Amino acid sequence: MRTLLLVGPGGSGRTTVAAATALSAAREGRRILLISAGGTGPLGGEEPGLTVQRLTPGDEFRDDLLSLQKRAGSALDLLGAGRLEGEELTPLPGSDELALLRALRDAGQGAYDTVVVDLPPTPRALALLALPEQLRRYLRRLLPPERQAARALRPMLGRIAGVPMPAAWLYETAARWDSELAAAQAVIEAPGTTVRLVAEPGPAGAEAVRAAATGLALQGLRVDAVSANKVLPDDTADIWLSGLVAQQRKTLTEWAQTYGDTFGTLPHLGRDPRGADDLAALGVPAPAAAPEPVRWPVRDALADEGVLIWHIPLPGAVREELSLIRRGDELVVGTGPFRRIVTLPSALRRCTVEGAGLREGELRVRFAPDPDLWPRTR
Repeated sequence: MRTLLLVGPGGSGRTTVAAATALSAAREGRRILLISAGGTGPLGGEEPGLTVQRLTPGDEFRDDLLSLQKRAGSALDLLGAGRLEGEELTPLPGSDELALLRALRDAGQGAYDTVVVDLPPTPRALALLALPEQLRRYLRRLLPPERQAARALRPMLGRIAGVPMPAAWLYETAARWDSELAAAQAVIEAPGTTVRLVAEPGPAGAEAVRAAATGLALQGLRVDAVSANKVLPDDTADIWLSGLVAQQRKTLTEWAQTYGDTFGTLPHLGRDPRGADDLAALGVPAPAAAPEPVRWPVRDALADEGVLIWHIPLPGAVREELSLIRRGDELVVGTGPFRRIVTLPSALRRCTVEGAGLREGELRVRFAPDPDLWPRTR
């Protein structure tokens, strides 16, 4: 299955481009699912081969909370807690993100050739894509799965220790959450999943694309296209518009040099697109084959330099915004507002960090073998 995630700042026309992409792919004869949290933009009536899923996070949040309340009913009654009614429940912050993750999980089990996902504006989108990995890590730290092996001994251990032990249902709930998060993470990290960046050319759009490309690379996600949306025509006699055209052209030239064949432009129609005909007029290409996956290779430079070098691609990263912390078998990598905790490859766990440097859009971390841990050679 091919999954295309649309990422871009608010107001960039991301929802419109998502709808146009899904429409273009459907008209090539593919079975397409369009997932959107913010409506489907200008997409009008039904289109053969195209299924549109409009998320309803409020309903899902209500059902989940009522289900939890029913499960914990005995404890709530013991505490004298008042029951919540469905009519009084409104979604809390984060319910939109959870609804999207569920939609991604379910899409991985569907019979579609391509899934097009209109994600929230850039900062929220990047946080959402990192969420399954982060939450699974928290669950493993707070409720290690191996602790469940002591289920039969839990009552006796509770009496010996004199403290209450975690109930079995807590581990079962954690296992179910982990399974659901793993399914969503599998779709995000699948070989057929890539990102299309959408932005309006200009200083703000250029900065948004740079930051998004860096954050996505840190998560190991691939950008297969950068779409400059709402591009104005060159031939304008309007003095005010000519200034905007010049500003756009400067950014377009920079993007063409940086992104090469993955860069494309979408015209400004002079109005907000309405209906399938306007979407087709944008000329948005259908998703192509997925590019090669992002790799973080370890280069063996032991013979020449006495180190192993871990190459982490971070296009657009700024040296002053980088941070690097070693914690046991993990490395905490930060760039600007983005941070990721990654497990070290097995060879690097037996090494110490000697230093790091940013060169040509790539973070290169140098590891020296620890004499106490590294296999000795004769």
